[in-house]
Amino acid sequence: MLREARERALANQDALEDEAFGAGYEQEPRIRPREAYRRPAGKPVKERQAGGASSIPTATIHGRGRAQARPTVRPRLDEERTRTLIDRGRPNAVQVRRSRRRRIYAGAVIAAVVAAGVLVLVFRQGASWPASVAVVQAEITTACQNPNVASEPDQVNFSCAKDTSQILWVFALMTSGDNPSFTDAKSGRQGLEPITPTQGGSVAWSLNLHHPYNPANPIDSLEVAARAINNIIGGATLTGSNGQPSVQPGLESSPENCARYTGSSAVVTRAGFPDICAQPVTSGPGQAALVADIYSKWLVGSPTANAQDASVLFENASNPGNAQVQAILRGLSGSPT
Repeated sequence: MLREARERALANQDALEDEAFGAGYEQEPRIRPREAYRRPAGKPVKERQAGGASSIPTATIHGRGRAQARPTVRPRLDEERTRTLIDRGRPNAVQVRRSRRRRIYAGAVIAAVVAAGVLVLVFRQGASWPASVAVVQAEITTACQNPNVASEPDQVNFSCAKDTSQILWVFALMTSGDNPSFTDAKSGRQGLEPITPTQGGSVAWSLNLHHPYNPANPIDSLEVAARAINNIIGGATLTGSNGQPSVQPGLESSPENCARYTGSSAVVTRAGFPDICAQPVTSGPGQAALVADIYSKWLVGSPTANAQDASVLFENASNPGNAQVQAILRGLSGSPT
């Protein structure tokens, strides 16, 4: 009896809840006594025996139709969520799009910087020496075929060596603007590599050149310049008016200079020969220092800045796009400096 009373109470409570919230309201089914809804698998529900079973409402036993499918709010929630995604998109999708835009912008900026650098490099590499330099370079090749351009007796041949012959066209560019007909009325210097006619004639004799020496001939001018430069470096031994040898020292006859050019102050001393550096001048800085000193010796009284300019052009013979080179070229006026 107590069990039946308890089932009736539960059934009445379910009926009140259904009336209050509506039959379509979805909630979890109440836990009922196992006897009320469990049945052995594969066996039909048997009619309850008399004694109160018939007085229990059928709806109570079967949960007032709870076994039937009830409408659910899930589809509606899914629809609303789908519409929200369509209208607004996922929050993390917005962040992904923003992050993607930032990456695109950053990539564009980097690409622009790289492109600018490449353009600067291309234009710098595209810079070139004046067209006249190529003409003088071809003339140097011919002039340096003379076997007598090396200094005597030490056989210094800096001006026609493969890695240093640019000194000839650098000096020609700075002193005459590569003009073989150049003449400096003030100093009397003439030729592609301006030198006084007296000096040119003396050097031409040592080169076994034709006579008279023609300073307007670019080949003659370059040969004379090559021998003169080598004599300035290595010195020369000449025959004096008394028939005795006269030793004239060169830049490499000084231990101090040798230390600047080669890193060693050691010199080679031989009777009847000018002293010369024991080590060859091979380093870039050493050669640049030597070129500046040659320029100052050749063009006596020339400003130190001009000698340094010649050194810069020499060092950058294969890099005309160098900023210093371009500044020097803009300052050249075609007159000796």
